[in-house]
Amino acid sequence: MLRGMWCVRYNGAVLLAFVTVVLAAGPLAPLAAQEPDSARIERLERQIEAITRQLEALQLGEDIVTVADTGVYGFAPGASKVYRVRRGVSIGGYGEVLFEGFAAERQDGSVANVPSQLDALRAILYVGYKFSDRILFNSEIEVEHASTEQAGEVSLEFGYVDYFFSDGVGARAGMLLVPMGFVNEQHEPTTFVGTERPVTEQRIIPSTWRENGLGVFGSVGNLSARAYVLNGFDGIGGGTSGAGGFSSSGLRGGRQKGSKAMAEDFAGVVRVDYDGIPGAALGTSFYYGQSGQSGRSATDPSTTIGGGTLIWEGHVEYRAHGFDARGLFALATVDDVAEINEVKGLTGSASVGERLIGWYGQLGYDALWRTASRHQLIPYLRYEAIDTQNRVPAGYAANPANDGTILTLGVAWKPLPQLVAKTDYGIFRNGADTGLNQLNIAIGYLF
Repeated sequence: MLRGMWCVRYNGAVLLAFVTVVLAAGPLAPLAAQEPDSARIERLERQIEAITRQLEALQLGEDIVTVADTGVYGFAPGASKVYRVRRGVSIGGYGEVLFEGFAAERQDGSVANVPSQLDALRAILYVGYKFSDRILFNSEIEVEHASTEQAGEVSLEFGYVDYFFSDGVGARAGMLLVPMGFVNEQHEPTTFVGTERPVTEQRIIPSTWRENGLGVFGSVGNLSARAYVLNGFDGIGGGTSGAGGFSSSGLRGGRQKGSKAMAEDFAGVVRVDYDGIPGAALGTSFYYGQSGQSGRSATDPSTTIGGGTLIWEGHVEYRAHGFDARGLFALATVDDVAEINEVKGLTGSASVGERLIGWYGQLGYDALWRTASRHQLIPYLRYEAIDTQNRVPAGYAANPANDGTILTLGVAWKPLPQLVAKTDYGIFRNGADTGLNQLNIAIGYLF
């Protein structure tokens, strides 16, 4: 019965498309007597082509090919496509290929001997489904490093359901991107300058950072906000998710990525943004939760390790009149680090940081902005400083290699808004004089 009803609707839609095209083309009979055969055949071919396009739209869903040009609700353009369709399936994606070439010598003059590499870094597929005006599903499936048989992996980057209470205000549940910084939610290669993501947004805000949870989102005027409850980090590591735990280089190893995530400890995150100044946006976010996941002290098994973890960041952005400027500051603190170190067997300068600090500022300018060209040619620079062991517990030492700066100089070319080629040179310096300069070349696409 339902199949029969679908066929009636489908065939009716096909007939309507045919009639619409034919009527738009004008009467056929009078013209048939006047037109030469070649002209009539050409006109009929155009009509058939138009009907074919109508049929493809009806079969696939016209909204599946929505252009990835703007972002909403904190997401980048490709990830936002499902919000702009009327009904049904939405498909998008992006990808990056990256060449990395390393200097022959380190900062102190010692031989580096680090081989160059060319990596199919990421290939992403967004799949969404809009059930109604109020309910939709959105997901991101990622293939990293091309093949799971070698260095690659396949992951679900996010997968969630939205329910809208009203226009722009709703609830969200599933595997969620943690709404902190710039690139954790908006990491498509066309949305930021630089061949690689800032280090601060890898080690302190550990992009791409996703966890299981639920929350609300919405906007009022020029203010937008998101607030979620999520499973916490596994700061010790070794739990059911396979997370490695925090380390001297940052918080990245504590991500559970939604995979059998330990949920003995939960966390909350809140983000607020203001975009009332033309071309500019500024905002802040806070994250706090326990990261011990009921781990026990090595010296006193009756004591549970809390591992309270706080992350705060503030960010500002200006993107107008050819300029692309960003600034971000991030601070994180971790409690019970001595106990975490003991359980993990970390000694000396291998300690997890009790306090982590990072910041960067970047500036790009489109040299073709005042011309008639639709291309963009953007020279840029970024200066970044990060210290993942800004403070360590008594009895431990900080590794000076974890306190460093990076100066990146580069240029990006966009022949289309959805396609970018970038090259840059990074000058790495740290307190241990082991910094290694790096030349990167990347291409990125978005659809």
